[in-house]
Amino acid sequence: MTPPLRAHVGSLFIAGIKGTELSKIESAWLRLLQPAGVILFRRNIADATQTHALLSSCAALLHTPSFRCVDVEGGSVDRLHDVVAPMPSPAAVAATHRNRDAHTHGELIAAETHALGFNVVLAPVLDLALPASRSVMTTRVVAPDAADVTAYAEQFLKGLATKGALGCGKHFPGLGGGTLDSHTATPHIARDWPTMWLEDIAPYRALQRHLPMIMVNHATYPSVAESGQQPASLSPFWIDSILRKKIGYRGLIISDDMEMGGVMSQTTIEEACVAAIAAGTDLVEICHQPDLILRGYEAVLREAEHSSAFRKRVTLAATRVAAAKRKHHRTLPLPDSPPPTTITKIRQSIENFCAEIAKAQPR
Repeated sequence: MTPPLRAHVGSLFIAGIKGTELSKIESAWLRLLQPAGVILFRRNIADATQTHALLSSCAALLHTPSFRCVDVEGGSVDRLHDVVAPMPSPAAVAATHRNRDAHTHGELIAAETHALGFNVVLAPVLDLALPASRSVMTTRVVAPDAADVTAYAEQFLKGLATKGALGCGKHFPGLGGGTLDSHTATPHIARDWPTMWLEDIAPYRALQRHLPMIMVNHATYPSVAESGQQPASLSPFWIDSILRKKIGYRGLIISDDMEMGGVMSQTTIEEACVAAIAAGTDLVEICHQPDLILRGYEAVLREAEHSSAFRKRVTLAATRVAAAKRKHHRTLPLPDSPPPTTITKIRQSIENFCAEIAKAQPR
């Protein structure tokens, strides 16, 4: 039986929630929308047992296995910093120039996230470490050279896979040339097409078969005429023409958080969600405000009910999401709640790794 349109639409959203446990209202809209999954932030994470219980509560309301997402890159972006142990930054790990360190980085992040109940790690960052974005990206990026970025990310993804964690390369097509933080404003990146294809996009081309998900950013690229003035996250050129067709990517395409200033300064949440899916996005991420999640969902549903062309886009994206869940079915079930001894063991491994990385830093 073909799922109803509402089910298809709901399956295109990754939703954030407010606190450390579900409210009655959140339980109601999760049951209604049936999103593809949820994403947690530090505001949702108090300790290992509570985090697992929260994810379990969310999963119990959803009819299909869910994507349970978290940002753990290490360094400045590490939602489990206070719950397990601080993880070294990508820049520090890559600076050792040892493949085994990048692999261990991914393996340890997979171990801690899996133990708490997550199955999607929104990493690695594939942006180039260029002078323009140094103050914004800091230690989140590993190198100015695409080959070095690819080498780190390949080993990191292999490490994630040891525990079945799904990785997500970000932020396509590249934030290395940006001077603004897309959380608050729209970066306008003046890098031309030949440069981007050979440099910024090179890691995505090299790793496309190893990336279960790719996240698209909210920057604009005025020097690439075909991309127009839209943020990449809403752009058919970047998402459909380049990522899907020219590169041939077959995994899931996810938007960066649609509540970020980089896109909200340009349009409404309703228009952004419709435009992203029309451009070829599979999963729309709305991380903070429940009213925006509901508004985005209703806007996509209304457009699908009135436009047969858009309805086909929704169906195609929903089909890809369902296929990805079947493909990764062994990764999606929620593991048992971790005993304290497991967290202690992982914490000690991370602390030992941090010490080893610090010792190996170039002098």
